[in-house]
Amino acid sequence: MSMVTSEHLYKTFGRFCAVRDVSFSVEKSEIVGFLGPNGAGKTTTMKMLTGYLPPTAGTASIAGFDICDHPLEARRHMGYMPENVPLYDDMRVYEYLAYRARLKGLYGKYVREQVGYVIDRCGLEPKRKNMIHTLSKGYRQRVGLADALLGEPELLILDEPTNGLDPNQIRQIRELVRSLAEEHTVILSTHILSEVEMICNKVIIIDNGEIKAADSPANLTRNLRAAGRVSLEYKGELEPVMKALGEIPAVKKIMYEGTLPGGWQRLVVRAEPGTDTREKAAAIIAQHGFPLRHIYRHQPSLEDAFVEMTRHD
Repeated sequence: MSMVTSEHLYKTFGRFCAVRDVSFSVEKSEIVGFLGPNGAGKTTTMKMLTGYLPPTAGTASIAGFDICDHPLEARRHMGYMPENVPLYDDMRVYEYLAYRARLKGLYGKYVREQVGYVIDRCGLEPKRKNMIHTLSKGYRQRVGLADALLGEPELLILDEPTNGLDPNQIRQIRELVRSLAEEHTVILSTHILSEVEMICNKVIIIDNGEIKAADSPANLTRNLRAAGRVSLEYKGELEPVMKALGEIPAVKKIMYEGTLPGGWQRLVVRAEPGTDTREKAAAIIAQHGFPLRHIYRHQPSLEDAFVEMTRHD
């Protein structure tokens, strides 16, 4: 049984359709990056999964419990950290977490155990007695993450957990999320694609309210246009080299990018995805007797996949 199943979810606001026919699944122990441009429908989808918004049509389940028919049971299996974490500034950290634990149905000794566990897990021990209004943005995010962890949920849904943090704080939260993924299924929404590439084993890309792709980062980048791109720099004549390069099988386009200081010509060869034209290109330069100082095959990134699937030009 999948941890999360979404089947043909729709959400409309008046005449505007924010989410359209969204279907996907998340298996237990997966770390899933949920990506999309601003206004693509990411947060709306997450709010439907967590029960904050009812779907207009379609259905979804968490750990086998339908979010509409059995909302309380579904919520017991998940922890949610929204993009802008709502906190009570006039409470101390441990007081707030104890209060949230009781709201989630925990009681007695289990409240103390859980609060102690999440404070330790999220590195909040030095701040446990601090008033929340005195905390930095990074520690406020940690409090929000600790709140999501209360009750030992199987699923964590984190909406922009590094939003507004500086580079050091981003690294700390990233390592924390990575460690949590050892014990929880995680759905992570973020604009920092390098983080998704580092920690996620599955990526879902949404644009204009529709799912554009759902696969591993490696599979998403394998067949991109960028996957067959080779850049090179040599010193010599331009026309005969461009003509010869254009005759290489699988080459689709040769792009001249200018003459660099010292007379070095810079070309980009775009070929079919999955091909490597470096050896043949280097041989052509050598046959013409021209020096070659740089040749590089572009390795497409998740950012390339994201741009290619969401561009509208």
